[in-house]
Amino acid sequence: MKKIEDYIISIPDFPKEGIIFRDVTGVLDSSDGLQLAVSKMNELLDGVDYNVIAGAESRGFIFGTPLAYINKKKFVPIRKKGKLPRETVSRSYALEYGTAEIEIHKDSVKKGDKVVLVDDLIATGGTMEAAAKLIEELGGEVVKMIFLIELSDLGGRKVLADYDIASVVQYEGE
Repeated sequence: MKKIEDYIISIPDFPKEGIIFRDVTGVLDSSDGLQLAVSKMNELLDGVDYNVIAGAESRGFIFGTPLAYINKKKFVPIRKKGKLPRETVSRSYALEYGTAEIEIHKDSVKKGDKVVLVDDLIATGGTMEAAAKLIEELGGEVVKMIFLIELSDLGGRKVLADYDIASVVQYEGE
């Protein structure tokens, strides 16, 4: 039986020399890989009390939506600035070279909602930190963050130390 690591394609020296890029599209290229990924991520939700799953654009949508469907939960998309049509709240966060901004609909999370944040990968933690702050600004509580891949040497877990974090696979190094 294959493991998730068998579907993740490691590409050396991308985007620059010395970096090993962990390509999640290998998981998506296979129905078995996708089913395994969603199943393993779903196992990370065992025993968690929540009523909302929120996913960061765009691969958080890919993994968050089937998790919401399987568990009969609401799904909230967290999008790049300017992509949502109704009233939103937004937050900026730092990138390696510059900043980015994400937003969610102002009415998508209610006071007291218990939210699981989902993304394909945790690296520096900036996107998920901004997403968590948006959820909290609207009165929700982030009860768990789950990821398919964790790049453990990049410090995301430290940035998100106040949250319950779980990942299916972990890689050391950049």
